[in-house]
Amino acid sequence: MDIIKEWTDELRYRPYHQWDEHYQQVLIENVRNSQWQLNYHIQPESGLLNDPNGFSYYNGKWHLFYQAYPMGAVHGIKSWYQLTSENLVDWQPEGLALLPDASYDSHGVYSGSAIVVDDKLVLAYTGNVRDQQWQRQSYQMLAYMNQEGEITKAEKPFIPAPPTGYTHEFRDPQVFIYEEKYWVLIGAQREKLEGTVLAYVGESLDTLEFKGELAFTDQSMGFMVECPNLVFIDDTPVLLFCPQGLDPKISPYQNIYPNSYITADNFDSEKLALTNPSQLQNLDEGFDVYATQAFNAPDGRALAVSWVGLPEIEYPSDQESWAHCLSIIKELTVKNGQLYQTPVAEQADLRQEQQDLAGTLTQQPTALLDETDNSYEIMLELSADSQGKLHLFADQELNHSLVIDFDVKNGMIKVDRSNAGLPFAQEYGTTRSFSIEKHQALNLQIFVDHSVCEIFINDGQKVVTARVFPQEGENGLFLEGASGTYSGNCWRLRKMIND
Repeated sequence: MDIIKEWTDELRYRPYHQWDEHYQQVLIENVRNSQWQLNYHIQPESGLLNDPNGFSYYNGKWHLFYQAYPMGAVHGIKSWYQLTSENLVDWQPEGLALLPDASYDSHGVYSGSAIVVDDKLVLAYTGNVRDQQWQRQSYQMLAYMNQEGEITKAEKPFIPAPPTGYTHEFRDPQVFIYEEKYWVLIGAQREKLEGTVLAYVGESLDTLEFKGELAFTDQSMGFMVECPNLVFIDDTPVLLFCPQGLDPKISPYQNIYPNSYITADNFDSEKLALTNPSQLQNLDEGFDVYATQAFNAPDGRALAVSWVGLPEIEYPSDQESWAHCLSIIKELTVKNGQLYQTPVAEQADLRQEQQDLAGTLTQQPTALLDETDNSYEIMLELSADSQGKLHLFADQELNHSLVIDFDVKNGMIKVDRSNAGLPFAQEYGTTRSFSIEKHQALNLQIFVDHSVCEIFINDGQKVVTARVFPQEGENGLFLEGASGTYSGNCWRLRKMIND
C-alpha cells in the first residue's frame, strides 16, 4: 500500500481497525530510519504527535500521554498514547490508551489532564463528535486507570455540554484540587466568538457546578483559548494557556498562535479571579512551542512539558509521514514575579563524555567540538558585555547553521534559523529577538537532539525552542565574537532507554 499523500476527511476519520497493519508498520520504519529521529525527546512511534496530556504521578511512576494520530502526519482522528517513567527522562511506551471508540468520542479523544483520586488515576478529556452535518459536539469525559494499568471509560460525560452562551469550541479540561474541592478549567469560546476560560467546582467530580468565567485579564483573548493550566508555585498562581487569534499589540508574538502565561498575587476562589495579574508573557520565545501542560507534582515541584510543534504548520518530517515531538521535562519556579523554566535535575542522567570549554571570543569562528552527532548538551558562561554568535547545526563553512546572536552589552539576543537546515514556516518569520539583562554575564544551557533545539537563557529566565531539520554535514558547533570570554562544559547525551 502506497504512503498516503493526499488526505480526505474520509481517510482522516477512518477507524483504526480498518487500516492495514502493514501500512502502519511501514510508517514505523519511516520513523526508525529518519535522519531526524530523536535520541532523548519523546516522538511518535508513527504518524502525528501533538498536545501532551495527563501528565501525572501515580502508582510509583510518572505518567504522560499525548494526542496521537498513528496513520500519518496529519490531524486525523485522535487517540491518547501512553508513556511511563521512573526518572522523567527514560520513557517507556505503553501503547494507545484511549481510543476514539465510544459514542461520546467517536471523532477524536481530545486533550485533557489527569488526577489521582483514591486508588485510581482519573483521566479527564474532551470527546469530539461530528454529526451528519459535520457540526462539532464536545463532551467532557472521564476514564479510570487502576493499579494494573487497565483503563475503563465512563459511559456518560461528566460535563455534557457547554453552558448557555458558549459554542462547542469547548475543550482541554484541567482537573485539580484547590481548597479541598475539585476544580475543572476548560478552554472555551463565547457565542460572540471570543476566547475565555470556564470554571467548574464541586465536592467531587460527580457533583461539579458551573461557576463562570475565570477572571485573569481585561483584554480580548482572541477567538479561542486552548489548554488552560493553573499551577501554584510557592503559593503564586501561574496560568498557562494558548490564546488563538490574540492581537499582537496585547502581547507581541510571531507564531501562528502563542503559548502564554500570567502570574498573579493570589487566586480568589470566591470571585473566580486571579488577583493583580501580570501582563501576558510568552512562555517560549522561540518558533515551535504550544499546548504546554503543567501540574503540581507530589514531590513539591511544578513540572511542565510542551508540544514542540504548532497547529496548521507543515514540517519537513511530514514527508516521512511523522510529525512533532515533546520537549524535555521542565521545572517551573517564580522569581520576582517572573516565571523561570529549567530542565529537571534528572536530565543530567543522560550525560556521558564531558568536554571542558574555555577561551576568548575571536572574529575567527572557533570549533567548540571536533565533531558532534547533534545529540548533546552545552553549558556556556559568556562574560559581561560580550558580543558574538554561537552556531548550532553548522556546516564547516558556516553557510548553514542555527545562529544565536548575543549582545550582552546592549541586552539583546536574536535566534536566526533562516539558514538552518531545510526551510519551513517562513511565513511566520525566521528570527526571534528579545531582551536580556545588560552588562551581566550570560549563561546558556542548550539541548540539541538531531532535529530539535531547546535553549535556556540565564537560568531559565527565557527559553527558546526550535525545530531544525539539518542536512548531511550540518552537525558543527562554532563560536565567534567581537569581544568577551567564555567557559563551560559540553556533554554527549545518551539515547533514551525505552524498551
